[in-house]
Amino acid sequence: MAIRIDRKHQVELEASRLLELYYYLLLPRRIEERMLKLLRQGKIGKWFSGIGQEAIAVGATFALQSTDVILPMHRNLGVFTTRGVDLKRLFRQLLGREGGFTRGRDRTFHFGVPGHHIIGMISHLAAMLPVADGFALAFQLRGENRVALAFTGEGATSEGDFHEALNLAAVWKLPVIFLIENNGYGLSTPTHEQFACERLADRGVGYGMPGVQIDGNDVLTVYRTIREAAERARRGEGPTLIEAMTFRMRGHEEASGTKYVPPELFDIWAKKDPIDRFERWLQEQGILQDTHKQEIEKRIAHQIDTALKDALDAPMPRSHPEAELADVYAPSRVAIHIPRSPGETRRYIDAISEALWQKMEADESVLLMGQDIAEYGGVFKVTEGFVQRFGKARIRNTPIIESGAVGAALGLALEGFKPVVEMQFADFVSCAFNQIVNNLAKTHYRWGAAVNVTIRLPYGGGVSGGPFHSQSPEAWFFHVPGLKLVAPATPFDAKGLLMAAIDDPNPVLYFEHKFLYRSLKGDVPREPYAVEIGRAKVVRKGTDLTIITYGLAVHWALEIAEQFSSEGFRIEVVDLRTLLPWDRELVLDSVRRNNKVLVLHEANLTGGIGAEIAATIAEEAFEFLDAPVRRVASLDTPIPASDWLEKQVYWPKIRLPDVVRQLLAY
Repeated sequence: MAIRIDRKHQVELEASRLLELYYYLLLPRRIEERMLKLLRQGKIGKWFSGIGQEAIAVGATFALQSTDVILPMHRNLGVFTTRGVDLKRLFRQLLGREGGFTRGRDRTFHFGVPGHHIIGMISHLAAMLPVADGFALAFQLRGENRVALAFTGEGATSEGDFHEALNLAAVWKLPVIFLIENNGYGLSTPTHEQFACERLADRGVGYGMPGVQIDGNDVLTVYRTIREAAERARRGEGPTLIEAMTFRMRGHEEASGTKYVPPELFDIWAKKDPIDRFERWLQEQGILQDTHKQEIEKRIAHQIDTALKDALDAPMPRSHPEAELADVYAPSRVAIHIPRSPGETRRYIDAISEALWQKMEADESVLLMGQDIAEYGGVFKVTEGFVQRFGKARIRNTPIIESGAVGAALGLALEGFKPVVEMQFADFVSCAFNQIVNNLAKTHYRWGAAVNVTIRLPYGGGVSGGPFHSQSPEAWFFHVPGLKLVAPATPFDAKGLLMAAIDDPNPVLYFEHKFLYRSLKGDVPREPYAVEIGRAKVVRKGTDLTIITYGLAVHWALEIAEQFSSEGFRIEVVDLRTLLPWDRELVLDSVRRNNKVLVLHEANLTGGIGAEIAATIAEEAFEFLDAPVRRVASLDTPIPASDWLEKQVYWPKIRLPDVVRQLLAY
C-alpha cells in the first residue's frame, strides 16, 4: 500500500529559511494575479493557472539541490521563481516578447531554462518522464550525487510514457522522483473517470518503488517528502513515486472555465489554501511578524512591477525565413575523413558493427540501448560480443519499450552523452513516434540544445517478414524538420554514415537494410572514417537517364543500368545516401545533364520520398526535361509475408524494366 504522510511538521529549517520559503511560496501567486489581469486586458493570449497548487512546485524545488534537474509542467511557475530565474527574461517569455528564452517559438510554460537545470515540457503529456530517466541515468553513470524530478498531472498517468518511464527507472534503480499533481481534473474529466485505483501512489508498488501520497497543499510536507525521496535516490536506492493531493482553483487554462466543477469544492479547498496555511503556521511559531509580511509583499510588488514594465516595453519577436531555417539543425562539426586505402572486403552488417565498436572505443560518451542487445547481441547479432568488451553500463538491455528508450536517450544527450538506440525492427519505431517527432526533432529549434541521438532502424523487405517486420517507414519522418535520415546502400557508406551520425549534434535516424546485412560485401577501411551526412553520390555515370534512389534499390538501379548498357544506353545512378536533408544540388545537376529522370524507392509509392524529389525537379528543372518525371515504388498495400507476393507483385523491381524502357523511348 502507499504511505500516507500525516505527521506533524518536523523540519530542520532555520527561521530565515522558513521566511525565504514563504517568499518563494507567495511570489508565484502574486505573479499569477498580475498575469490574470493582463489576460483580461488582452496583453497575453493564454494562461495555465497554478493558483492553489503553489506548495507542490515551490516545496519540491526548495528541497532539491540547485544542480538537480527539474522537468516541470503547465502549473509549475514556482519551479522557475524558486530557482531564481531572472524575472525580466521570464516575463518576456511569458508575454511572448523579444528577449525571452525561446524567441517566440514556445507558448506559456512550454520552455525550459537549462542554465538553471529546468527542462521544458512539450504538450504531449507524460512525454518528459522518460527524459527524466535519461538525466538520472547520466548522473548514475558519472557517479554524480544528483537527482531528476519530473512533474506530471494525474491525467497523464494513463499515458504509456508514464508506465514506461516508471518501469525503466525501477529496473535500472535510477535517481529520479516522479511527482504527480493530483488536482482532481484532467481538463474537465474528474479522476473517477480516469482511473479506478484508490490512489495513484499505489502504482509505485507495482513497479517496485515506494509510492507516497501526501497533502500537496502543505508546503512543509512537500518539502520533507521530496527531501527524503532525493536522499533515498542519492543513496542509490532508486526512484520514488509521489502523489500530491491538491485542487485546481481555476480552469485547465483560463478559456476553459470551471462550470464543470461542483461549487462546494471551491469552498472546501479555499480553506486549504497553501499560502494561508503556511502563513498561519509561521505566525503561530512566532516566525512571521507583520513587518516581515509587509516587507516581503513590498519586495515582491517591486520585482513584479519592474519586470513587467520591462516586458511590456519589449518588442514582439521578429525574424526572417533564413534565420528560422538555420536553427532547425544544430551546426555539425563532424570531421569528414575518407581513407585512401581500399580496406578489406566486409559484409554490410560487419561494417555497421565495426562502426559502433570503434566509436565506443574512442568515445566513452557513446552508449547503446535496445532490446536484447547485450548478451544476446541483438536479433541480427550486430552487437554480439559488445557487452563482454564494454560492460552492461554502456550496452544496456531495455525492457520492451520504444518510447521510453528514445525519451531516455534525449535526457542522456542533454547531459552530453551520445546514445545509440536500436529498434529491433524499424516497424516498431511507430511506438516511439511522439518522442522522435515532437521531442527529439523540435528541441534544438525551440531552445538551441544539441540532441546527439542516433536511432538504428533495421528496415526493408526481402526476408519474408510480412507487414510488421519488413516495412520501409522512412517517409513517416521525412516531413519532420529537425530530423536527419540516412540510408546507406553499401558497406563503405554503412560504416562512414553511422560514425558521422553518432557524432552529429542532431537526431539521426539510421536506416540499415536487413536484406543487405549478409548478402552484400564491399571494401571497408579498417580505420575510423566519416561520410558526410547530406551528400548524395553518383555511383554510375550516364548520359541518357538518371535514376535517383537509395538503399537496396540502388542495387536494382545498377542492375538495370548494366542490363540496358548492352543496348547502348548509358544510365546514371544517384545514391541519395542521406534522405533528409537530401542533396538537391547533385540531383538537379544530374537531371539537367541527362534530361530524363526516374525516382525509385522500395517504400510504397503514395506519399513517398520520391514524390518530393519529383516535385522539386518539376519546379526547378522543368525546362531541362525531355520526358515526364517517373516514379517506381512498391505497391500501395501492406508488405506481404509471401516471398513470391513480395518480389513478384509488391516490390517495384518487377516493374522497373518496363518504365525504364518507356522513358528511354519517350
